[in-house]
Amino acid sequence: MIQEIKKVVVISPHPDDETLGAGGTIKKFSSLGIDVSVLIISGHLPPLYKLDSFKRTQYEAMNAFEILGVKHHEFLKIPATYVHQEERSSLYKKINDFVNNFSPELVLIPFPDRHIDHRVIFDGSIVACRPIKENFPKFVLMYETLSETHWNVAGAEHTFNPDFFVDISSQISHKIDAVNCYESQIKNNLSRSVEAVKALAKFRGSQNGCDFAEAFKTVRIII
Repeated sequence: MIQEIKKVVVISPHPDDETLGAGGTIKKFSSLGIDVSVLIISGHLPPLYKLDSFKRTQYEAMNAFEILGVKHHEFLKIPATYVHQEERSSLYKKINDFVNNFSPELVLIPFPDRHIDHRVIFDGSIVACRPIKENFPKFVLMYETLSETHWNVAGAEHTFNPDFFVDISSQISHKIDAVNCYESQIKNNLSRSVEAVKALAKFRGSQNGCDFAEAFKTVRIII
């Protein structure tokens, strides 16, 4: 499978989701010379946050991207928790345009979890990855995001049950370094602490015979 992948697109609702959910996988791909591009949809912007908050997380994201080897990125700058108020066709077009621009074989998208932004962006991501164009993505995977993904209510709504795993034993230190870049997001945040990130990766690894792993849920795999 990995031999078929030349380009990867990661769709991230907010700065840090891409690193929490797929930081080790991003580093693994970039280390192999695979072109990784990240689209950040939303951020800590007015009216709920001061502009300085967004500027800080944007700076933190850039540092994390440097560590992970992200080659291209874009910030759509939609205020956090207001994504659902965006005109749907306009939002979906922006996501679709980013995917089309890079024609990736693999797209990593957020699982539709507790956060309203994640749910709306999941929908837009699925639309962008539909197999209706010549170079549609042959591989589409959902990633888990600490806290938000695990706060879904089992039995009442969809829960994250992974069926695809990536061994990130050689990339865990890079993932932790990238997580540490998001100081504003992990400071005093037990559910997204470095310890929690490493513990989840250790648990996913223990399920799959390796030291550390990241987990995904399959949307599509065509070989």
